[in-house]
Amino acid sequence: MRKRLLMYAMAGLLAAGVGAVVSQGPAQAHGAMMVPGSRTWLCYQDGRNPQTGAIEPKNPACAAAVAQSGTASLYNWFAVLRSDGAGRMAGFIPDGQLCSGGTGGPYNFTGFNLPRNDFPVTHLTAGRQIEVKYNNWAKHPGTFRMYITKDSWSPTRALAWSDLESTPFDTVTNPPDRGGPGSDEGHYYWNATLPSGKSGRHLIYSVWQRSDSNETFYNCSDVVFDGGNGEVTGIGGGTTTPPTTPPTTPPTTAPTTPPTTPPTSPPAGGSGCSAMFNISSTWNGGFQAEVMVHAGTAAINKWTVSWTWPGSQSLTQAWNGTASSSGSMVSVKNASYNGTVASGQHTTFGLLGNGTPPASVNNLSCSTA
Repeated sequence: MRKRLLMYAMAGLLAAGVGAVVSQGPAQAHGAMMVPGSRTWLCYQDGRNPQTGAIEPKNPACAAAVAQSGTASLYNWFAVLRSDGAGRMAGFIPDGQLCSGGTGGPYNFTGFNLPRNDFPVTHLTAGRQIEVKYNNWAKHPGTFRMYITKDSWSPTRALAWSDLESTPFDTVTNPPDRGGPGSDEGHYYWNATLPSGKSGRHLIYSVWQRSDSNETFYNCSDVVFDGGNGEVTGIGGGTTTPPTTPPTTPPTTAPTTPPTTPPTSPPAGGSGCSAMFNISSTWNGGFQAEVMVHAGTAAINKWTVSWTWPGSQSLTQAWNGTASSSGSMVSVKNASYNGTVASGQHTTFGLLGNGTPPASVNNLSCSTA
């Protein structure tokens, strides 16, 4: 474990051209939520250069978090903990510092408290059962509790205890594990039923309380309830510096053949299509978004995605689809090359918009008519 931590730390220092002495004292690092992904885990996925080990965030929220907390926050993505936590929550960790576990842990994670709506996000369906995965970098017995934000919560403010429902929607003690310890892939796993009646953007807050010590881990996972099945968006598609003016050309070139890459997990059942909307980049007065179009249990030959803006937003440009707007309503039809989507696969289109980036859009639907 120590060898790997030192390797990552030195890789980051060398990439930055900085020499330093790295302490070889014992590391306090044991795990983090992988599904639905915590902010540190997904930002680590977004930012770590697989060739050099350097932390180079692409997602703008991850970049902002690292700018505040430093690269050590991602080299130690599994260490959002308090050694003196003893399972304590409200009254122990101050409002606005829930995602960092306060400021009394071994590393600075305060950047992950930032009130933003463009952290990487996991797409879920309310009331559905999912397999939760929690990294087991070091294995310990204990209890995991998962909370959800109230409908009144907004990503425009840092999380407070009053933003969470008072009781956990899922609790498990000593779940089984696969692989590990000391690896990115090893994890505890269990099935959990998501809260029903939820829609739009939320945070899932998880607390892992060890039973063999007072050490307690705290994680924030950004999710959106939009009919998803665990798909993750916002990794690798953002820009570290928001543009001063909206781009004049699409960020990606339209493909000449239909995409063939399958989604990260199967789409929802049914023979039609479903859509997922995610903000991928923001700047003053505008935003960029990506929309994923999933085929259900049968292939589709065409699709139309529509939604209404929740505020005064407007569409300025779209690519990989033909867009039209009327008031707050937007409709995007497939391009000539991406209308056919095989069963269980997906395609994407992108867009630029003016106005305040929305946490979610209203009346999002997909039709094959």
